[in-house]
Amino acid sequence: MEEKEILEEKSQEENEEELDMAKALEMEKATRAKQEVQSPQIDEFTVTEEKQKIRDIDFILDIPLELVVVIGRTKILVQELLQLTQGSVVALDKLAGEPMEVYVNGKLVGRGEVVVVNEKFGIRITDIISPQERVKQLG
Repeated sequence: MEEKEILEEKSQEENEEELDMAKALEMEKATRAKQEVQSPQIDEFTVTEEKQKIRDIDFILDIPLELVVVIGRTKILVQELLQLTQGSVVALDKLAGEPMEVYVNGKLVGRGEVVVVNEKFGIRITDIISPQERVKQLG
């Protein structure tokens, strides 16, 4: 039985040596891989004189927006509001003929004048505000 135990110990030692060799080989491969890592080749950025391509904006054309035209504003008391009847006249802060404000999603985009088209009211845009004014509205 002692011979069997000796043989088992030798085979166990051989297995351990094989494992150690495998680990050493893996470590050597990893070391080589680290040494073989190269820096990526990055092309130099150059500014071109080409015009920017117009992006296809068709995907946003179906987005609904709320357009509001403000004829004028005023403040009234609740009592006055409750006394309004058919035919009542409410005075606004704008003068007749003064341009109406055009808002898109709550942001002022332009001004215009009231027109009648096929017995319906409309607005003819007379002025679009500048991009600088639009940026000021965002702040």
